[in-house]
Amino acid sequence: MPCWTVTHSPRKVPAESPVKRLRPRGNSISRWRDSIDVDCYPYREALSARLDGEPSPIPDEQVERHLDECEACRAWHQRAAELSRAIRVRAVAPTPDLTESVLAAAAPLPDRLFPRWPRILLAFVGMCQLVLGTVQVLGLDHGGHLHGMDGMMSGHLFNESTSWNLALGLGFVWTAVRVRAVAGLLPVLAAFLVVLTGFSVVDLVNGDVTVSRLASHILLVLGLVLLLLIRRDQRRSRPRPAGLRPVNDDLAATDDHVADELGPTRTEDGGRRLGPTGYRRAS
Repeated sequence: MPCWTVTHSPRKVPAESPVKRLRPRGNSISRWRDSIDVDCYPYREALSARLDGEPSPIPDEQVERHLDECEACRAWHQRAAELSRAIRVRAVAPTPDLTESVLAAAAPLPDRLFPRWPRILLAFVGMCQLVLGTVQVLGLDHGGHLHGMDGMMSGHLFNESTSWNLALGLGFVWTAVRVRAVAGLLPVLAAFLVVLTGFSVVDLVNGDVTVSRLASHILLVLGLVLLLLIRRDQRRSRPRPAGLRPVNDDLAATDDHVADELGPTRTEDGGRRLGPTGYRRAS
């Protein structure tokens, strides 16, 4: 019986392309300068941290040595630096000069020379009031309101009157220097003059006060008038915006008390406007 044998022909393996055979593996074009086992990611992370101004996880000497040997990382570092500079440094967009329009739209500043004369006169009235109080301290004028009282009571009332005259004189001088104090001194002086006028009329009818004593109260009346003028000039010199945005009535506060505190103004067409809650110049 014949014996059959099976023969296998050798399998042909395609030869590698000469182009692929010439391309080395790794991170360098040259075969002899290549480091196949080098991982470039940590070095690129260190280069990125250097561009961002952060501490590098790898010493700088080691990073520089790797850049000298790795051409791919040098190209990557150059592209990253160009991209970082393009993001951070941009050309300034040209803007129009609005100086002339802003100055033209701004309201003219009020003249400061005119409001000074009430303050100067108020300081003069304050000095006169201090002189009047000093005269009373020296005992040169006891006034004419102390009739019908014993010595202890009349002496105490005399001290009260002297203290009040000195305090008003100091208040006038202080308000002339610090105009903001006019809001506190004005209602006190006005109330005092109203009460003093009533008592002075009664004492004058009863003959308990002399005309010279009543004449000394003219300084207080002049002080009140000057305080009113200073207060008026102070309110006029407040900076107010030229245009205020109108507010719809539906969006306004429903509480009348809150609305009165906010003080919205009315427009010509009946709408409400919002204004600043305070006027104070920056120091």
